[in-house]
Amino acid sequence: MTDETLPPLAPLDEDWERALAVVAHPDDMEYGAAAAVARWTAQGKTVVYAMVTSGEAGIDSIDPAECGPLREAEQIASAALVGVDTVEFLRHPDGTVEYGLPLRRDLARLVRRHRPEIVITTNFRATYGGVFPNQADHIAAGRATLDAVRDAGNRWVFRELTAEGHEPWNGVRQVWAAGSPQSGHGVDTTDTFEAGVASLEAHAAYLAGLGGQMADARGFLESMGRSTGSRLGSRFAAAFEVINLHF
Repeated sequence: MTDETLPPLAPLDEDWERALAVVAHPDDMEYGAAAAVARWTAQGKTVVYAMVTSGEAGIDSIDPAECGPLREAEQIASAALVGVDTVEFLRHPDGTVEYGLPLRRDLARLVRRHRPEIVITTNFRATYGGVFPNQADHIAAGRATLDAVRDAGNRWVFRELTAEGHEPWNGVRQVWAAGSPQSGHGVDTTDTFEAGVASLEAHAAYLAGLGGQMADARGFLESMGRSTGSRLGSRFAAAFEVINLHF
């Protein structure tokens, strides 16, 4: 389907105070969702970032031992530009993230510690728009995030977390997957679009190594933001698939 035939997006619920964003790599939030985060932090909401990996396999010309710390530093600087003060790195191996109990346990621990109302991740479906195949780390991290949210609320799953002092948290109302081909909701990012661009541009080493269309931060985000905005009735917007956790 073209942008003209895609259904309109419903506005996201913004009646919340605390969110946790869990993604596979540094830069994942910046490809569309960071401008939304800037909107929310400007409203006084708290958003915490967690990276499953450090993105150490993301720049071909830089050895992972050097690349990991560089990309962590870029992500911390990037997050600060959209009002995010806390960025955590789980340091699972970049490029070979495995869905499974160790990752679910690590993510359930994060949810119990930060106690968010909303958990944000990125597209974990097989493709983008039914055309381009998704990356394996995104799929594994997103699926594990969804399951870990439920694990975090169950006292009898990962009992060692309770022993560590992390009490169950069943307060996550929804999981939002940014950029999902099944997105039905959106948020107006017109006023915070420039912050989103700056946030992606802060990944300077990564963009330099990436090259191509996706290295043009402004051009890529403008194209995507305008397309999504046309479905929401705004100049720019970010799209999310909303998964309800409570009925």
